[in-house]
Amino acid sequence: MTAKNASLWLDRPRPAANPPIPDGSRVDVVVIGAGLTGLCTALELSRSGATVAVLDARRAGSVTTGRTTGKISLLQGTKLSQIAARYPRDVVRAYVDANRNGRRRLLDLCRGFGVPVQIETAYTYVTTPGGTAALADEFEAASGAGLDVGWNDPSDLPFPVTGAIALAEQAQFDPVDLVEALVHALRERGVPVVENTRVRSVSRGLGRTAVHHAGGSLTADRVVLATGTPILDRGSFFARLEPRRSYCLAVAGVDRPPRGMYLSADSPTRSLRYVPTADGELLVVGGNGHTVGRGGATKPRVADLIGWTGRHFPGGDVTHMWSAQDYHSTDEMPLVGGVLPGDDRILVASGYDKWGMTNAAAAADMIAARIRGEPREWAKPFDPWALSRAPRSAAPTLELNAAVAVEMAKGWTAPLVRSRSSTPPEGTGHVHAGVPVPEAVCTVGGRTHRVSAVCPHLGGIVRWNDAERSWDCPLHGSRFTPEGRLLEGPATRDLSGSDCVADLRGK
Repeated sequence: MTAKNASLWLDRPRPAANPPIPDGSRVDVVVIGAGLTGLCTALELSRSGATVAVLDARRAGSVTTGRTTGKISLLQGTKLSQIAARYPRDVVRAYVDANRNGRRRLLDLCRGFGVPVQIETAYTYVTTPGGTAALADEFEAASGAGLDVGWNDPSDLPFPVTGAIALAEQAQFDPVDLVEALVHALRERGVPVVENTRVRSVSRGLGRTAVHHAGGSLTADRVVLATGTPILDRGSFFARLEPRRSYCLAVAGVDRPPRGMYLSADSPTRSLRYVPTADGELLVVGGNGHTVGRGGATKPRVADLIGWTGRHFPGGDVTHMWSAQDYHSTDEMPLVGGVLPGDDRILVASGYDKWGMTNAAAAADMIAARIRGEPREWAKPFDPWALSRAPRSAAPTLELNAAVAVEMAKGWTAPLVRSRSSTPPEGTGHVHAGVPVPEAVCTVGGRTHRVSAVCPHLGGIVRWNDAERSWDCPLHGSRFTPEGRLLEGPATRDLSGSDCVADLRGK
């Protein structure tokens, strides 16, 4: 069986996209991004009586939401102990309360829309003696925040573990089922969900904010950036967020996939869950994460994940392979609030650190409540400009941006010692010196493409991702197709340059 290079959740016929929104339209709120955060925010606001429009550069749910593992869990690996290491216990409890609220809202939406959900126990486990200390820290943080966690030996796993903690009554689902239900519900309420419409910029005027997109513009009182990482550089959120990418497989034919949802606390990370389908259960395996554009070739990471799966779950066939991108906040807490301090005209939600299901619904509720003037009591630690966050983010932020500076320097100096070379072999790409800027060259599907290697966001030099055949920026995570078209990240424009210079098919 040949595996599809596609997300399991997105491998389906999609409903027709909405027609473009008329140029010059006016609404109360424009939501940019039709993932789970944006769609839940739009529904909350619409139910409150606001007029809303949703814009997405691609199809709804096709970026982060449609590439997750679909776990709705309050036990999130070692997330709570990471927060507890930086903040007092009340902040950890606020994070749990917000996520508990998000979990409840998601499950209510699934019940209301008839979206199937499996209620399962979530496990955080370790396979090495050295990992037990991290597990004990997570148990203490979770217990202190009011979660009914317990020590457990997950007998379903086909390999030995040295410890595990468990939280019952968590959930898993197909996230695109909910995305499509939300899009349908919004359109029935008269809320346009406009896909394939990339926002280029946002400008503020007297009393109204203009959103400029590829087909024109519209104005609103408020704008919500639900784009994974903010596409506006105001507030310098790119300096507080580290883009991280990880890999997933769907596997058919595994004899009795484990019940429950599993995540390892030691490295390399392994995530496991089952998926019920009409043709039998699939096993979803995830892991091998890294900072986008860094850490060398990506194909070995996918190969390692396939090899590990084959050793522990023999007899299965990989049906789908995909990857996901999310953003880790330097101070561990998600960022939900104004893009600038004291200004709620543009609001942002980001930094979920791969726990975007519960955090997305929680952020949507926080943003909608903030717009209504009814802030949630647990929302304060999420505010990007809360004074309590500053001292806890200073050192990690400096460290993150020092690494970015190193990557910037490496990207610009490496092409100086690499002359223009011959056509790259199929599936490969490289960057070499060019005039006036370095050139990114790759060959995919028999076509050789030459584009500028300079990311239009802040001038980083892109690198070839051989597993996904994309150009990835190692600074802030913008990604581009072989032809230079923008896929995701803080950039809002394509790589400049010609589309292709040779066609080698049949030669």
